[in-house]
Amino acid sequence: MSLLRHIEPLLALVLAVIWISPLVFAFWAAFHTSTDAVNFNLLAPWTLENFRTAWEGAPWLRYFLNSFLLVSSVLIGQFILCTLAGFAFAQVEFRGKDIVFVLVLLQLFILPEVLIVENYRIAVQLGLIDSILGIGAPYMASAFGIFLMRQAFKSVPRELDEMARVEGCSLLGVLWRVYVPAARPTYLAYALVSVSTHWNNFLWPLVVTNSDTTRPLTVGLSIFAAPENGVDISVISAATVMVIAPLLILFLIFQRQFVQAFLRAGIK
Repeated sequence: MSLLRHIEPLLALVLAVIWISPLVFAFWAAFHTSTDAVNFNLLAPWTLENFRTAWEGAPWLRYFLNSFLLVSSVLIGQFILCTLAGFAFAQVEFRGKDIVFVLVLLQLFILPEVLIVENYRIAVQLGLIDSILGIGAPYMASAFGIFLMRQAFKSVPRELDEMARVEGCSLLGVLWRVYVPAARPTYLAYALVSVSTHWNNFLWPLVVTNSDTTRPLTVGLSIFAAPENGVDISVISAATVMVIAPLLILFLIFQRQFVQAFLRAGIK
């Protein structure tokens, strides 16, 4: 047992080093020339030239705006739909509720990539190809979000619900005044998952977008780093750092709130 106590932290440290090493190399390469980056010349001078070259090589401001609009629209849609559905499954009685909830949970077992063809067909019919809404629409009804909201709402004391109804609140009034404030930590935890997921989403945006006016950062980065555009590991690393910087900065600023939100949003 004593040996295991020493081995487990060591294995965790090794795993952490392996996991973070690509990110460390990307930062190293972004601030050095390609030759110095590959040769790991520790005495090589640092430079910002790679960032200037990368910034001039693609419409990054447009890509940043597209990604911001994408994650914002998806998050708003998920909050509305998941709140209403989660509240219905948690506190509203209707025939077949358990069966419908199981059918919703089955979505968790289906990879989004499996539905790409069908989603593309529907997007064509609705005229959503090459649009921000077309990228985000398939993800707004999230089974994970509905499940998370249901669990959060079920933990709210029934007495608060009854008191609000006695005060004359309607069903939606009770939801807005009682359940939504009580589930704020869960909303924060889910927002973190949603924003990071859709900020980094690649395959579906690649399929459904055709122009720079709608391409998010991930697709723009893949086009920028394509072999036909010339491969410079330092410039590509600088572009990668620019893409991940917003999420990384947000995490470093709000890491304590992030951890507390996930701990308080545990399954009850």
